[in-house]
Amino acid sequence: MGTVTRDAAPKAAAEEDGYDAGPYLPPRGGLPAHRKAAAECRGCPLHRDATETVFGRGDPHARLLLVGEQPGDQEDRQGEPFVGPAGRLLSKALREAGVDEEGVYLTNAVKHFKFTRKGPGKRRIHKAPSLRETLACRPWLEAELRLVAPEMVVVLGATAGRSLLGPSFRVGTDRGMVRPLPDSEDIRCVATVHPSAVLRADDREAAYAGLVADLRTAARAL
Repeated sequence: MGTVTRDAAPKAAAEEDGYDAGPYLPPRGGLPAHRKAAAECRGCPLHRDATETVFGRGDPHARLLLVGEQPGDQEDRQGEPFVGPAGRLLSKALREAGVDEEGVYLTNAVKHFKFTRKGPGKRRIHKAPSLRETLACRPWLEAELRLVAPEMVVVLGATAGRSLLGPSFRVGTDRGMVRPLPDSEDIRCVATVHPSAVLRADDREAAYAGLVADLRTAARAL
């Protein structure tokens, strides 16, 4: 038994050092099979501190797919994306943009919550994932895009933008325009701010109006 234990630890470490979720994807199956497999993902070190993998949710045949950065504190605890304050704001913005949330698919570029602990109660504070961590998780996002096969993707924020549109992506200059999704013949995309950025904005009203306008652009392009 001792030999098995010693062999297992280096294997796990080697997988994590590889920063690649690809080996954890199931060879076949739809979204349920991928969600189940993602729960066991050890493709990067972020799984060590997170409560669980937070896979996407929503209409499995959605025409519109939204991609955010990563789960937040509440998402990590509940195991669902966009259920915290940013998610509630996004739901409101979708309604104002004329989008039925029941018909969309919501996910994140990174499936585990990355955080640091601060303050007297050592609250878990969001920490942006690195490009290496984002790229390690990309196989899950690519699988979701393939299985859902949306017509339009809304990219929410810089991390999702760099994952799907390349490292030169900048929200301020690239938002609000309908463009082809790279490496895809059938999917178009629109980039906008992440709803959490709206919550942090000095002029929250203007930031929210911009988010709604970008969502309308995506909806009208469908």
